[in-house]
Amino acid sequence: MAAKEDKDASAGTIALNRRARHEYFIDERYEAGLMLMGWEVKAMRAGRAQLAEGYVFIRNEEAFLHGAHITPLNSASTHVIADPIRTRKLLLNRKELDHLVGAVERKGFTLVPLSLYWKDGRAKLEVGLARGKKQHDKRDTEKDRDWAREKSRALRARNR
Repeated sequence: MAAKEDKDASAGTIALNRRARHEYFIDERYEAGLMLMGWEVKAMRAGRAQLAEGYVFIRNEEAFLHGAHITPLNSASTHVIADPIRTRKLLLNRKELDHLVGAVERKGFTLVPLSLYWKDGRAKLEVGLARGKKQHDKRDTEKDRDWAREKSRALRARNR
């Protein structure tokens, strides 16, 4: 049992959307399941997924992931035409969906895919409820990050 848990932990993250933290303030995070086809699961196990250009939208009180790229393997199914950027349905609870619909439509939030990972053998997508950053917010974040890096360097030099 412990060997299986170690295997899942090491292969946990499939893809990250690093640009999301740079472009948005992430207020809340949700874990959503994905409706996938067999060839998509195999490709994700091989690490062939990207979230950089993906986004989440809500239509008819259902959430969908659009623009995420899952490159099919050469040995993918021969009887299915693989579309790497097809729209995939997200699986969320009704209560979570109602909250997200209200936030997106009334309060002007955006839904951003943050990470794609394995949990108990199933693919999960972390979705962030986000507000867009202005240019000065991005500069402040970069300045804070640079300061933290300089501070850690100074402390390491002092401790030697």
